[in-house]
Amino acid sequence: MKWDEFSDWGRRVADWAQDYHLTVGDKPVRATTEPGDVLNALPAMPPEGGEGMEAIFADFEEIVMPGITHWQHPRFFAYFTSNAAAPSVLAEFLTSAIAPQCMLWQTSPAATEMETRMMDWLRQALDLPGEFQGVIQDSASSATLAAVLTMREKALNWQGNQQGLFAQKPLRIYCSSEVHTSVDRAIWVAGIGQQNLVRVPIKGTWRGMDPAALRSAIEADIAAGLQPAGLILCVGGTGTGATDPVDECLQIAEEYGLYSHIDAAWAGSAMICPEYRHYWPGVERADSIVFNPHKWLGVQFDCSAHFLKNPDDLVQTLAISPEYLKTHGKDGIINYSEWSVPLGRRFRALKIWFLIRTYGLEGLRERLRNHINWSNKLHDRLALEPDFEIITPPMWSLWTFRFAPEGATDLDDLNLRLVNAINDDGRIYLTQTRVDGDLVIRFQAGQFETTEADVMMAHAVITEIAATL
Repeated sequence: MKWDEFSDWGRRVADWAQDYHLTVGDKPVRATTEPGDVLNALPAMPPEGGEGMEAIFADFEEIVMPGITHWQHPRFFAYFTSNAAAPSVLAEFLTSAIAPQCMLWQTSPAATEMETRMMDWLRQALDLPGEFQGVIQDSASSATLAAVLTMREKALNWQGNQQGLFAQKPLRIYCSSEVHTSVDRAIWVAGIGQQNLVRVPIKGTWRGMDPAALRSAIEADIAAGLQPAGLILCVGGTGTGATDPVDECLQIAEEYGLYSHIDAAWAGSAMICPEYRHYWPGVERADSIVFNPHKWLGVQFDCSAHFLKNPDDLVQTLAISPEYLKTHGKDGIINYSEWSVPLGRRFRALKIWFLIRTYGLEGLRERLRNHINWSNKLHDRLALEPDFEIITPPMWSLWTFRFAPEGATDLDDLNLRLVNAINDDGRIYLTQTRVDGDLVIRFQAGQFETTEADVMMAHAVITEIAATL
């Protein structure tokens, strides 16, 4: 294809995308293919000659789309939705068209300076203190890895990158059992080792870390000659929405000189609403905070907002500046590639700009409040059903339940069959988790275009299918 042919196909793709989003609710939420269907439909050998877009697009619709699980479906209640609001999609179209590589200020000044401003807009939206500065990472996993690497370097007096971890005291990182597995992976990649990730017991309805147990674990490690290095807290964990007592835990981190990181990948979006900020009291004491606008806020994947109280710590951990990456003759610039593990960087700030300008913060708040209120309404209805029990209460728009009819014995098997049958039905999509060893079913509302009717449909689907088991 030549560029003078692009606009015709661009219009056709735009029309297709609009129709897709307007009609996606008519499709089964989950992909309808079996393992190997897409692979076997694709030729084993690449074509020697070029093909026309007509044939390529026809194959896209025939081969690819049946194998797509529709994350933009209004009844996608599984995992945490990865949203794609219309203005964000348009911004990504423009970003793809201009295709900048935004690793340095000089390689795309507009991208760098917009990232600075958009991260400050988000900081203000969350009501974080002005001392926090931000960088856009690809995912919360990358932000957590960056935080763990910073924990390591600070604890080793900035010698870890140079000397490695050999002959050093084992470093200890503390978290609860409810954190995301990205924490485990960060520990692996940082070379700290799984056995040095200390799982602190949880307590209470929020299933948060026990501060007294945290203090005891730190004291025991010090007595054993180990070196406490960092604390990772959870606000809105993936399984049940588990949330640690932020203020109490950060007080302990300060006492022992631990670098602290808060993973609020999903629930952080809700903090644009003042009434939900009681879930992270004392957040201003954290060293590092991450949340994903590409989850609940509506920004298209990938876009993770990473806030830092002292960015110099992260830069000292990650920055490498060979001559070919230096910008001479310019003062006061930021090179965000020094704030992240990858050198190459996409222009992610543009879609935040488009989104916030289109809806405004109040428009975004209204959506989040609706999701939470509708989810709580569904929770209340299902709680009245005699064969169902609520396992964990709503945390924002996330809660868990279990089908437990009288006389049933193997509830794990029964609920696994229930969630599989619901997902095979196709009208809604749910996922399972485990709470204290028991298999339970999660519900979470957060798709950008979902309605109250979509959420309430889940009650009919769940009870109808449960009655057949």
